[in-house]
This record gives sequence, structure tokens and C-alpha cells, in this order.
Amino acid sequence: MTRLNRRQLLGATGAGAAAMIASPYVSKALAAEFNFKAATNQVVDHPNNIRLKEAADRIRTESNGRLDIKLFPNSQLGGEADLLSQVRSGAIQMFTIGGLVISTVVPVAAINGTAFAFKDYDTVWKAMDGKLGAHIREHLGKAGLYTPKTMWDLGFRQITSSTRPINTVADLEGFKIRVPSAAAYSDTFKALGAAPVNMQYPEVYSALQTKVVDGQENPLALISTSKFYEVQKYCSLTNHIWDGFWMLINQRAWKKLPADLQEIAEKHLNKSGLDQRADLAALDLKLRDQLKGSMTLNATEPTTFRKKLVEAGYYKDVRKRYGDEAWNLLQDYSGPLG
Repeated sequence: MTRLNRRQLLGATGAGAAAMIASPYVSKALAAEFNFKAATNQVVDHPNNIRLKEAADRIRTESNGRLDIKLFPNSQLGGEADLLSQVRSGAIQMFTIGGLVISTVVPVAAINGTAFAFKDYDTVWKAMDGKLGAHIREHLGKAGLYTPKTMWDLGFRQITSSTRPINTVADLEGFKIRVPSAAAYSDTFKALGAAPVNMQYPEVYSALQTKVVDGQENPLALISTSKFYEVQKYCSLTNHIWDGFWMLINQRAWKKLPADLQEIAEKHLNKSGLDQRADLAALDLKLRDQLKGSMTLNATEPTTFRKKLVEAGYYKDVRKRYGDEAWNLLQDYSGPLG
């Protein structure tokens, strides 16, 4: 076995070393007391990954390398359902995902995704930084998932289509739309008269390209970074659902961290969460202009959609699903729903 002397080690500047330094998603730490894998489904340059990388770097620095968080973006470790299972089992320690997907395990995590519940971001953050968010975090904890105080933004969801713009609820009749594998999404679009198709995120682009589905729904940031504009003609600004990213941490792994490392991690994850919120707010405005160059954008009138949901008994079903306590907390911020 070849041993490097001190001079050789300090002078190592080969291509392998350079590549390791250049890659933003490879940890520079050679050893750590605690090693976390953090997975996301977003492409590398999504604000989610940029801000999570910054948090991981600050945590590593302030902890003197004791806590090392390695990032695995762009579904490298699996799809949404796979990663949710992995973070619960402890196969990975961290995963950022929307509450509506988590609802397959913790049903009340989807209540913020009640259709047309939030009129704007001011209402959203009052609710999720307030009693509604605390209520959801309590139930996530019971499922073995720790979540820092600051929820990250996923965004208001919009509908894209290859066949027609969605102007009113009548345009959704029979419309084949990809939705994540969570009942909250399927129930919403069934109530609106569409034909929802459950599909994991890595499969969506191909399904749109081959017209297995007519369209999909996601925030503008994901529509842009995933290049759905290449295979979709229309983007209808429905704002039908708001969802955010919960920073899920395996509770057993979290509890193994000493108190000082928990404090460091919490502080920097919360800071990056606030930074990511600001990024998404600015990006949303920017993308409305950018996407006009590759898609036809149209505004919609929410009244027809809400009326259809009321007639379908959608809001009554939501209340029954989540219970009076969660429903009343939601309405404290949203105002009366149907």
C-alpha cells in the first residue's frame, strides 16, 4: 500500500481533488461525528437545493465538521413515495417534500392544500408560522418525523396543458392531469370534474411528451426548472392549491444529535427556509414574464372553481377528513370556506 508523506498530501492537486472541490454537492469533510443524507426531488439549480446547500455548509462550518449533511438532489435516491419511506425508516436522515404527499402517512399534513383556501402569501405564512403549522408539526412528530420551525415554500400551483387553456372549471371536464400520489390532489381534481392520474415526479416529463396525460399542475418554479414548457403549450394561473416544503428529519437521527448540534442545525435550516421563501417570491414574478416566451399564459376566475367544489361536497369532505380542530384552525386564517 502506497503512503503519502505530508508534503505529498498537502500538495495534492490532481483532477480528482479538483472535481471534489468543484462539485457543490460533495462534502469537503473527511470525517464527521454525524453524517446525514438529505434528499430532494428538485433539479440542482432549484432554490430549494441552493439554500439547503448553503445551510449544510454553514452547519458544517459552525459545528467544526461534527455534523456533515450531504445533498442528493434531482430524485437521485428515488421518487417521492420512496424517499418518504426512506426518511421514516432512517435509510436517509432528511427529505424535503410537500405536505400533500406526506398526507399518505400523516393525513392532516394536507390540510393547507385545501383548494382555494389561501388568497395570498400573507395569509399563508400567518397560518403556517402560526397555530395551523404548529398543529401539523405536532402530528408529524407523532409519526417519527422532526421538522424545524420554518416551513419552506413550494408555491401556489398552476395548471399546464398541451390541449387547451383552463379558463373556467368547464375546461377541466375529462381533462387527464398528472397529480402526485396523494389523495388530496386526486380528490380535488375529481371534484372539479377532471381525470387525475397519479404519477411520481421523475415520470412526468415523459408522460407529457408522449401525451399519456394532457397536463400537470405545479408551481411556476418547477414548471420552469423541469422544462415542462418544452412539452406543454398553455399555462393557466389557477392558484388552486398552495403547498410548502416540510424539512423532514428522521426523529431518531435528530434525537441522537447533542443539543448544541440541534441548535446549530435548527438555526441554519430556519435561516435558509426564510431565504428560500424570498427566492420563490421573486422567482414567481420573474417566471410569469419569462414563460410568456415559450407558453401561452392566462389568468383564471376562481369563482367557478369554488362553486363546483361546494356543489360536489368537497369542503364538507375535507372537514370530515381532518376533523373539526384542524378545520377550524384553517378557517381562522382562510375565512369561511364552503
